[in-house]
Amino acid sequence: MTRNRLVVITLGIMLSLFLASMEGTVVATAMPSIVAQLGGFSIYSWVFAIYMLTSTTCVPIYGKLSDLYGRKLVYIISMLLFLAGSILCGQARSMEQLIIFRAFQGLGAGGVLPLAFTIIGQLFSLEQRARMQGLFSGIWGVSAIIGPLIGGFLVDQISWHWVFYINVIPGVLACALVWMAWKEPARVAGQRVDIDFLGGGLLTLGGLSLLLGLNELGTPLGWWCLAAAACLLTGLVWAEKRAPDPILPLPLFKDRLFTVSILHGILAGVAMFGSITYVPLFVQAVLGTSATEAGITLTPSSLAWTIASIFGMRMLLKMGYRTLSLIGMVILVAGTFFMSQIGVGTNQISIMLFTSMMGIGMGLSIPAFLIAVQSTVSRRDLGVATSTLQFSRSIGGTLGVSILGVFLSNRLASQLLAAGVDPTSVSLNTLLDPIAGANIAIEGPLRQALAVSIAGMFVIAFVAALAALGAVAFAPPGKISQLMQARLPDQPVEE
Repeated sequence: MTRNRLVVITLGIMLSLFLASMEGTVVATAMPSIVAQLGGFSIYSWVFAIYMLTSTTCVPIYGKLSDLYGRKLVYIISMLLFLAGSILCGQARSMEQLIIFRAFQGLGAGGVLPLAFTIIGQLFSLEQRARMQGLFSGIWGVSAIIGPLIGGFLVDQISWHWVFYINVIPGVLACALVWMAWKEPARVAGQRVDIDFLGGGLLTLGGLSLLLGLNELGTPLGWWCLAAAACLLTGLVWAEKRAPDPILPLPLFKDRLFTVSILHGILAGVAMFGSITYVPLFVQAVLGTSATEAGITLTPSSLAWTIASIFGMRMLLKMGYRTLSLIGMVILVAGTFFMSQIGVGTNQISIMLFTSMMGIGMGLSIPAFLIAVQSTVSRRDLGVATSTLQFSRSIGGTLGVSILGVFLSNRLASQLLAAGVDPTSVSLNTLLDPIAGANIAIEGPLRQALAVSIAGMFVIAFVAALAALGAVAFAPPGKISQLMQARLPDQPVEE
């Protein structure tokens, strides 16, 4: 492939990565204003949970489809689905519609990010990918700065609808660049690719039932959904034992390092992704800032994660991965503890500092486990092991957003009752809307109740972070070089 084509494809992939990395911070920044206009605070968490669920569970299927039909076609289809979902989200007229359209958007996003990295893996050698690591890390760093600022600016100056519409132009450009420049490599004639549609379906339905059950906990519908989730997930285990190429690699769970890595991913995902989603809500509603200022609060955390990841990869050459992970998790635990102490009097700088500690903790521990697992699994399991690790963090974040969302709604109602206020007589919408909320008699009790409720959410995040720290302590010790030397005969080191 010519140098010009490589440059064009790389630009298209970089645009894709930028959109994917920016999506979370932009929407989180805009959500308080969206709730103010559409209502539906009780289902606030579903806007994030449903997107993470659909984008996570379809990742393995996209990978198998790309093996069968080619990277370019499946990449273009997933990007078009993502863009169509973005347009529909911008057209939403109710919170229920937004949740449905976010699910559709997630179906496309589930293919964009993994296929972007797969194409990069085919284009560049191992040495070239190592040299370009700084470039790709820079994309995440830039999006961490620009994403919240763009989200806040669009909400304050234009409309929250443009938080979704802004994806269209760069997305179409990325599609055009990849479509024109990418030449699909020839595939082996008669190559058989087994796609675990049954496993993917059971995983998606089981996850959805679990989230519905958690959201309706204590009601008959909630118990029925939890029972359905138990049946579906049990069926998933049965199906994966018999699938030729399963989505969930059950044999790998016999390895202690892999199992600890999955536990760490789920628990750290609950602590980080589940709680950080609500930070803009606290800053905007409790501290009374604009959407732009609320978005800026997330920037240091994302930057801290990026910088810690870069330095963490270098530190892995000098210390054991478990030691580095333990250091990261101690910092994450400290960050969640400090966040559990926030209140009406907390200033924005303190929140930026505490969430940065959480970002550093994730930045040190996530790459350490990823590289350790990739260094020990066999070559044939490398792809599925890597995707399962990413899946564990995503599903942890999905569960965290849902659980913390239910906790927030229930805790807020109980706090208002304790203050002598009927929860049904007040609305968070007025507090979040800068125009309607300019002169509100109930603002004091409502603001205090919300502050206490969100602080309580971080207590749950703190417990999850502590559990993740405990899980890391059970990981087998050793440096990455020692793990690579201990490879089995069928696990050759790539030259």
